[in-house]
Amino acid sequence: MSDEVGRALAALRVVDAAPDPYSPGRWSLRAGSKVGAVTLTVPGHDDPLTVRIVPKVPIVRLLFLLGYSLDPTGAWRDGEVEVAEHRDLLPALAYAVERQVDRALRQGLLQGYRVTEETSMVVRGRIREAEQIRRRFGATLPVEVTYDEFTTDIAENRILRAAVERLLRLPGVPREVRRRLLHQRARLADVTVPVRGRPLPEWRPSRLNARYHHALHLARAVWEGASPEHGPGGLRMEGFLFDMNRLFEEFVTVALRDALRGSGHTSHFQDSHHLDEAAAIRMRPDFVLYGPDGTPCAVADAKYKAEKRSGYPDADLYQMLAYCTALGLSAGHLVYAKGNASHAVHRVRHAGILIHQHALDLDQEPAGLLADVTEVARRMRNG
Repeated sequence: MSDEVGRALAALRVVDAAPDPYSPGRWSLRAGSKVGAVTLTVPGHDDPLTVRIVPKVPIVRLLFLLGYSLDPTGAWRDGEVEVAEHRDLLPALAYAVERQVDRALRQGLLQGYRVTEETSMVVRGRIREAEQIRRRFGATLPVEVTYDEFTTDIAENRILRAAVERLLRLPGVPREVRRRLLHQRARLADVTVPVRGRPLPEWRPSRLNARYHHALHLARAVWEGASPEHGPGGLRMEGFLFDMNRLFEEFVTVALRDALRGSGHTSHFQDSHHLDEAAAIRMRPDFVLYGPDGTPCAVADAKYKAEKRSGYPDADLYQMLAYCTALGLSAGHLVYAKGNASHAVHRVRHAGILIHQHALDLDQEPAGLLADVTEVARRMRNG
């Protein structure tokens, strides 16, 4: 590919891109931790470039991990998102979003009260006295008012509309799925479309919006996974990217917490601690388990990376040793995504600290994967 396109990929960090020093016009591309699909338009080039980064795990497993990332409370888990015959990430995601939106809207659009401020010829609600004086200089009409309007144009529907609009702009969505997404857009026609580049409106789960929960979690994933639409130098990029490092980390921590629920312990994610007595060196383990008295009793770190044939990266062992030393623990746990062995233990010389290494096979049924996590939790609880 051309050097302009190669430099654009490198600048936007979609993949690791480097020119081949021996073959002009050829670039070496290597996937990092991101998966997804993006279409890149470079100024001066007629044809856009589409890059698809395929996850190593099956799509249905990826959506299972995504469920833990989106909803740490445990309301959305495997079985709620089906992907039918779609085996590529973009078609599967688009299909899953459309199905969830359709389920949410089967009983009609949710309605709620929204605070509205406007200029009116009749008094409705409450007069905004300060605005009336500032804008009307004492005139009686029109009136600056504020009132609660019962409408479908609420945060929940805006979030669904945002996801539908986002997917309709992406190339590669199957024709049948696109047709169904257009149908969902028509159902949400009276709902405001969120402005690109701005965060989605906030919503709170409640009994009234329970039928929307699954769709809202997935819609948020589409919006937050969206790639930047404009890059430096007039570059334009459309698509979405998920960071597998973050997905795996959030799955491990939430699944461990679920497995340890009811044990009398409490857990914290990314809790802040310090390595030195002067509190100058901060460290944030992925998962710290606390006993009933509030003291740390176990620590774990999740690593979505390939295991080296000769063993796990030494840096991870050093990091876990530092965690155990600072927290006063006799054991620590490193949790990897798949490996040559399911469990290994290292005893640190002159310290008596045990470092456990666990490997989770993500290419298995959810029940088996969660059983493996439960085994990790058991070892953590038993020290």
